[in-house]
Amino acid sequence: MQARPAMTPISVPPSWGSHSAPPLASVTPPPPCRCPQDPPGLRIGPLIPEQDYERLEDCDPEGSQDSPLHGEEQQPLLHVPEGLRGSWHHIQNLDSFFTKIYSYHQRSGFACILLEDVFQLGQFIFIVTFTTFLLRCVDYNVLFANQPNNRTRPGLLHSKVTLSDAILPSSQCAQRIHSSSLLVFLLILATAFWLFQLLRSVCNLFSYWDIQVFYREALHIPPGELGSVSWAEVQSRLLALQRSGGLCVQPRPLTELDVHHRILRYTNYQVALANKGLLPARCALPWGGSVAFLSRGLALNVDLLLFRGPFSLFRGGWELPDAYKRSDQRAALAARWRRSVLLLAVVNLALSPLVLAWQVLHAFYSHAELLRREPGALGTRRWSRLARLQLRHFNELPHELRARLARAYRPAAAFLRAAAPPAPLLALLARQLVFFAGALFAALLVLTVYDEDVLAVEHVLTAMTALGILATVARSFIPDEQAQSRSPQLLLQAALAHMHYLPEETGPAGKASAYRQMARLLQYRAVSLTEELLSPLLTPLFLLFWFRPRALEIIDFFHHFTVDVAGVGDICSFALMDVKRHGHPQWLSEGQTEASLSQRAEDGKTELSLMRFSLVHPQWRPPGHSSKFLGHLRGRVQQDAATWGANSVRSPPTPGVLSNSSSPLPETFLANLLVQPLLPPQDLSPTAPCPAAATASLLASISRIAQDSSCVSPGGTGGQKLAQLPELASAEMSLHAIYLYQLHQQQQQQELWGEASASSLSRPWSSPPQTLSPDEEKPSWSSDGSSPASSPRQQWRTQRAQNLFPGGFQEPTDTQKEPSQAPSID
Repeated sequence: MQARPAMTPISVPPSWGSHSAPPLASVTPPPPCRCPQDPPGLRIGPLIPEQDYERLEDCDPEGSQDSPLHGEEQQPLLHVPEGLRGSWHHIQNLDSFFTKIYSYHQRSGFACILLEDVFQLGQFIFIVTFTTFLLRCVDYNVLFANQPNNRTRPGLLHSKVTLSDAILPSSQCAQRIHSSSLLVFLLILATAFWLFQLLRSVCNLFSYWDIQVFYREALHIPPGELGSVSWAEVQSRLLALQRSGGLCVQPRPLTELDVHHRILRYTNYQVALANKGLLPARCALPWGGSVAFLSRGLALNVDLLLFRGPFSLFRGGWELPDAYKRSDQRAALAARWRRSVLLLAVVNLALSPLVLAWQVLHAFYSHAELLRREPGALGTRRWSRLARLQLRHFNELPHELRARLARAYRPAAAFLRAAAPPAPLLALLARQLVFFAGALFAALLVLTVYDEDVLAVEHVLTAMTALGILATVARSFIPDEQAQSRSPQLLLQAALAHMHYLPEETGPAGKASAYRQMARLLQYRAVSLTEELLSPLLTPLFLLFWFRPRALEIIDFFHHFTVDVAGVGDICSFALMDVKRHGHPQWLSEGQTEASLSQRAEDGKTELSLMRFSLVHPQWRPPGHSSKFLGHLRGRVQQDAATWGANSVRSPPTPGVLSNSSSPLPETFLANLLVQPLLPPQDLSPTAPCPAAATASLLASISRIAQDSSCVSPGGTGGQKLAQLPELASAEMSLHAIYLYQLHQQQQQQELWGEASASSLSRPWSSPPQTLSPDEEKPSWSSDGSSPASSPRQQWRTQRAQNLFPGGFQEPTDTQKEPSQAPSID
C-alpha cells in the first residue's frame, strides 16, 4: 500500500487578494438543472463536454449550497511536496496569482517594478509641487522684465534679470499658498491620493516579491535570466509544475486555456461586449454618421461598473452572483445597475474639473518637449483604444496583441497614405501655406544668425516656433506621390495578414469607406490626445446617455453569455471559442454551428480566435467541436490546394523561398509569400477559379514546412531552426486569416449574384444560406425572446452609416430560426 502525500487544506487567510477564486482542485460541479422559465435554445446543456463546464441556470440558489464547492467540509486539498513549501501553496485568488506571474514577466522583474512604482510616485509629486511653485512662488513681473528686479530682496538693483530675482522667498511663497483656501484643499486631496497610491504600491511590491521567489524556487528562473525567457517558456514550466504535483491536485490537467481564462477573465468579456455592439460608446453626428468614443477614463468607469467596483457585477471576484443567473430578476438588477451608473456619472461630473486640470498638466509636461523636438509628432498615427479592443482575439494576451499590431502598423499606415481621398484644393492651399511660413521662418533665422540680439525682440522666438509648427502641419496635407503609387489592395492585404480584420469595400465608394474605417482604427495622435483631454467632460455624458439606457441589454448579456468552468469559475462563453455555440456559418462553420443570430460572434471572431490560439499553443488539445472545425479547415485547405494545383500553372512556394530570407521576422516570410494579390477582386466572375485556392496552396506548403524542421533554413544551426518555427506559425495564421476572408467575401458575392444554388454545383465552396428579411435578421437575445428597441445590434447595424465601421460586414443570415425566436420588430 503506497503512502499518500501530505495534504494541506485551504484554510489560511488569502495572500493574493480578498476575493477567493475556485481552486484548481475544485471538483466537477453537479449536472445543470433545467428550469421551466428558460427559453428554448438558451440552455442546452454543456457547451463542450470535454471541457467539463456548465451553463448558468435559473435554479434555486439555496439548492446550490449543497454543492461541494460551498461546503466547508469538502474543501479541495493541495499537495505540498517537501522542499517546495511556500506561500504559493495557499493561494485562494488564482486570478491574481496568474496575473501577477504574467505581469512580473512582462515588467522585467522585481527591480524594474520597484523603480517603475517609485518613479510614478515621484512624477506625481513633481507635477503637483512644480505646478504649485509656478503658481505661487514666481514673480512674473520680474521674470517678464516689467519691473527692474524683485523688490522683496535687499540689495542693489540688477541690470540683468536672474532666476533668483524672479523666485520669491520661501516665507512669502508659503504665505501666498496659505492665502488660497482652494489651493490648500487641492493639495490635501493630492496628498491623500498619493498616500493611497503609496499604500497600494507597497502591497503590490510584497506580492511581487513572493512572485520573484516563486520564479526562482519553483520555476527555476533567476532574475538575471528572466529577460532571455519567453512567456511561452514560463507558461510551459508552470504547467509542468502543476502536472508534477508542485501546485495542486485537480480533476483534470491544467491547460494553457485555463491560464488564459484566469488572466483575461474580464478582458474577454470586454472583447465580447465590443463584438456585440455594447462597447465602445457611440454618438450620432448632426451631419450624418457616428463617432465612437472610448477614452482611458471611460474604460476605467466601465471596469468599475462591471468588474471591479463595489457595486459592479463581479465585484472583483471570479463568480457572478446568483441573482444574475436568474432571468426573473433581470428588471430589478437593471434598475439597480442604472442607479449605479447614475451615481458614478454624478461623481465623475463633480470631479471633472480636477481631472481635467490634471489631464491638461500631464499632457503639457509629457508632450511639450516632444513638440519642440518633433513638431509633426501630433500628425503621426497610432492604434486607438478602439482598435485594441475591436481587433483583439479572445484569449489574446496584451504582449501578443501589441506584437501583432506593431507588425500591422506599417502596411496600415501605408494604406491610409495610398488610399487617401484626393483633395486637390486642400493640397494647393497647403503648399502655399508651407511656402509663406517657410519664407518668414528663413528670414527670421538669417537675422538671428547675423545678430543674436534679434532673439531679445519681443515674440520673435514665439513667431519662429509657430511658423515651424504651421509649416509642419500644412505639409501633412500634401499627398505623398511615392505612397500613392503603391497598390492600396496589396497594402490592405498586408495589413489584413496581421490585423485579421478587413474593412469591406462595398459599392462604388468602397475605397473611401475602407479608408474611413481604417482611419478610425489608426488615428492621429492629436485626435487621441484631444479625446483624452475631453474625457473628463464627455465621460459623464456617455455614462448617462449610452450605458444607462442599455442596462437591460448588459444584464441580459452577462446572463446569457456566462458559463461556469470547473476549477476556473464564471467566464465569458465566447472565450471558450466553441464553434458549435458561437460560430458563424459564413466563416466555414456551416453545418457545425447551432448558434442563433444572437449567439454568433461577428466578423468571424470565434473561428479566428480558435485558429490563433491553436497555432500559438500547438500542445493544446482543443475539445470536440473545436477540434472538428480545425480538422474541417485543414481538409478544406488541402481540397482547395489540390484544385489550384490542377487548374493553375502557378506552383506553390518551395522551402527555398523561406530559406533565402536572412531576416528572422514574420514580415519577411509574408513578403516572400504575398507577392500577388490574394484577396478576390470586386468584379469576380462566378465562373472564375476560386481565389482562395491560391492561398490554400500557400497554406499547404507552409504547413508542410512547419512540420518538417529540416526545411527551415537548411544547413542552419538547431537554434536558428527553432527560432524560425514561431515565425512560421505567425505567417500561417496570417494566411489563414486571408483564406477565411476570401471564403467570406466570395460567399457574400454569390449572394449578390443571386446564383448561389447554381454555383454550388460547380464551385468548391459551400453555397450561402438563404437570405432572411430585414426584420428576421435582427438579433434578439432578451430573456423573454423579444428584441428591445434599444438593442445596439438594431441601432448600429441596421444602417451602415451609423455603424462603428460604416462599410463593415453585412448582417449575417440564417437558414433556420429557432422555434422560440420570433421575428423581432425594429
